[in-house]
Amino acid sequence: ACGGVGVDRVPGLGHSGGGSTLLGYIGIDTIIEQMRKKTMKAGFDFNIMIVGHSGLGKSTLVNTLFKSQVSRWSSGWGSEHKIPKTVEIKAVSHVIEEGGVKMKLTVIDTPGFGDQINNENCWDPISKYINEQYEKFLKEEVNIARKKRIPDTRVHCCLYFISPTGHSLRQLDIEFMKHLSRVVNIIPVIAKSDTMTPDEKNEFKHRVRKELETHGIEYYPQNEFDDDMEDKNENDKIREAMPFAVVGSDKEFQVNGKRVLGRKTAWGVVEVENPNHCEFALLRDFLIRSHLQDLKEVTHNIHYETYRARRLNDNGGLHPISHHCMLWRTL
Repeated sequence: ACGGVGVDRVPGLGHSGGGSTLLGYIGIDTIIEQMRKKTMKAGFDFNIMIVGHSGLGKSTLVNTLFKSQVSRWSSGWGSEHKIPKTVEIKAVSHVIEEGGVKMKLTVIDTPGFGDQINNENCWDPISKYINEQYEKFLKEEVNIARKKRIPDTRVHCCLYFISPTGHSLRQLDIEFMKHLSRVVNIIPVIAKSDTMTPDEKNEFKHRVRKELETHGIEYYPQNEFDDDMEDKNENDKIREAMPFAVVGSDKEFQVNGKRVLGRKTAWGVVEVENPNHCEFALLRDFLIRSHLQDLKEVTHNIHYETYRARRLNDNGGLHPISHHCMLWRTL
């Protein structure tokens, strides 16, 4: 028909409502393999921030998670390194390769957090850093001649280390998570959990969950971002197990003829990867093996999008970020 759009129908293919019945193999399913090849060639970024006061084993846990020296020690900070008078932000990047997949891992440490006599607003430098990475990405995104692949320094995940007091969260824990949960994916973990008995640990976990709920603190995976029932069921199990009570160690010991990562105590070895001893394996599987891509997507689609909309809205939808760039409009 004149002025209409013609659609050629392939002979033998049915066109009923929801989809077509194919009479032979086309090869649409190879798109997954094509995507896999491209991703393997390009590699990807993952940026993880670790926050908590000194002595909670933050660097050791991250090194244990990625089975390499990816935090602190590798950047030349010795144990004699003095606690800074203010919160500092230290980012160290490494390229990790496994099974042909390359990942540029950046660990962002926050020495000085929670270590001062007055910790008022000590989350400000951390919040500023997170927003600066969104700003950097936005500047690249709205450039007229932008890069094919924008370097991604946005914080995909913030591991927040809770002290294993067995009592309740500190006011600082509550304030930090309340402020930062709006801009980043927070995953709370109970550090050095081998200092508590199993009953104390379970009671403490329950108390922490109740306190987070009372203060309206949303941690990852957030209820509202569950895509479907399958997602919800999987994430509900994770939410019920949080905060993960963990132990980190880069030391190996011989246990029943096997070499295991662990911490030696007066009554034996606490095996880091043994689910009966601590929840490190749960955290690792959740963070790396099942939710790593989702952490990146929630960062991009929710946290970054919120920042981007606010920045553009504040400036009437025009591009105000760089003095050297032209104003842009959506065509």
